Amino acid sequence: MTDAKCSTSYLIFSASLRTSSLNSRLADLTAKVVAEKGGQVDVAALADFECPAYDGDVEQEVGPPLGAHTLCRRLVAADAFIIASPEYNASLPGSLKNSIDWASRFRPQPFNGKQGFLLSASPSMVGGNRGLWALRIPFEHLGARIYPDMFSLAQAHQAFGEDGSLADRTLQQRLESTIGCFMDLVEAAKNYPTIKKQWVEFLGEHAAPSIDRVETAPAA
Repeated sequence: MTDAKCSTSYLIFSASLRTSSLNSRLADLTAKVVAEKGGQVDVAALADFECPAYDGDVEQEVGPPLGAHTLCRRLVAADAFIIASPEYNASLPGSLKNSIDWASRFRPQPFNGKQGFLLSASPSMVGGNRGLWALRIPFEHLGARIYPDMFSLAQAHQAFGEDGSLADRTLQQRLESTIGCFMDLVEAAKNYPTIKKQWVEFLGEHAAPSIDRVETAPAA
């Protein structure tokens, strides 16, 4: 059964490169839930956005790599993004941060004003939640509108049923409800814009056009 959210589109991917990743399973489940609720889904993999380590000299000489162009293009095409990210040493994966760093170099900057939702899955009892708090920092710095509620799946190695959904019905319903609320927000931001968000990044003590960046974008 679908609802009125068919007018919104979502880039959804796992931030893990590992085969059979728990976060990839959670991303696939989330994509299914979004589609069932009427959202248009673009499912990706972090490998689609693979980039060499960020190097300002490389950027100046040849520009951003293909993976960064792909991430930027698919972000721009979507109304919102959803990422299921593992926790590495109580923080976010370096490969994901590197892709974010490269994509942030495009103009206009693709994360500014974009709605985002973060999930994590881990065999631990905290479900990778600490990594999501770390992941919020670069996204919010770049002007992304990260949804306040996050979803962390603890003991994820035991959490999935044979059909790919969560075996615990209470957790499954919580996931569906939280995603539904996020989709309501995305739809409202897209179709009823009332504010604009200005992203300002000052890299020095004194304003200088060569290093400071200011962009205004709809809060969608």
